[in-house]
Amino acid sequence: METVLSKRVAALGKVGRGARGKQSALRSSAGGEKLEDFGGQLRLDLLIFSSSPCQDIFVGGIDTSSTTLEWAMSELMRNPETMKRAQEEVREAMRGKGKVEERDAEGLSYLKLVIKLTLRLHSPAPLLIPRVGRETSQVLGFKIPAGSRVVVNAWALGRDPTYWGDDAECFRPERFQGSPVDFKGANFEYIPFGAGRRMCPGVELLLAHLLFYFDWELPHAMKPGDLDMTENMGGTASRKSELFLLAAPRIPLPDVDISWS
Repeated sequence: METVLSKRVAALGKVGRGARGKQSALRSSAGGEKLEDFGGQLRLDLLIFSSSPCQDIFVGGIDTSSTTLEWAMSELMRNPETMKRAQEEVREAMRGKGKVEERDAEGLSYLKLVIKLTLRLHSPAPLLIPRVGRETSQVLGFKIPAGSRVVVNAWALGRDPTYWGDDAECFRPERFQGSPVDFKGANFEYIPFGAGRRMCPGVELLLAHLLFYFDWELPHAMKPGDLDMTENMGGTASRKSELFLLAAPRIPLPDVDISWS
């Protein structure tokens, strides 16, 4: 993000002192202030100030989606039968079509179960966002004073045998078939995003693309059970080791017009 903004500043710095050269079109998303040219120098402090919420948007919308997609592919490669069923659903739904569009992904029920289970086992933010208690309360006999910072371990809740059975860590999407449990916060055993209408944007469409256009194999004659599933704990629980897969084109890719007007 800083690189993009720096290039924009450099471009604006080349504008002369003509009609609008002294006031940049860039505005601070926090205060709506203009980035002005004082003696030929752009106000970088305002630009840096505005970059923070921009970074939140980029990270919140991209990092969680890419992490979830990587884990979904990891689990599918580790469970060939599940991969086969998911690919069959996508390719049957797309029969006669050459391009996957967003409306096509809406009807992929099994694919939705795959993503739902991926989010249970691999919550994008394992400890969610810290909360602060607004009033003193009692939880399981413990007193939680008002103002206490509360950290919720969504990762542990998603793997707790009390709620998910002895096979809690088994990747079996069918367990969600017909289940009312969702990720909007009403079911506390399944809160990969906390509470509210949150979702990793674009994951269903991206995964549908990968399964529709390509057949996938593990490199170096690896077996599914050999795939390292160790997590790298942090703000987001990404894979500790990079995921390397071999992609064999199955469906011709659509032509994409990348010309610039």
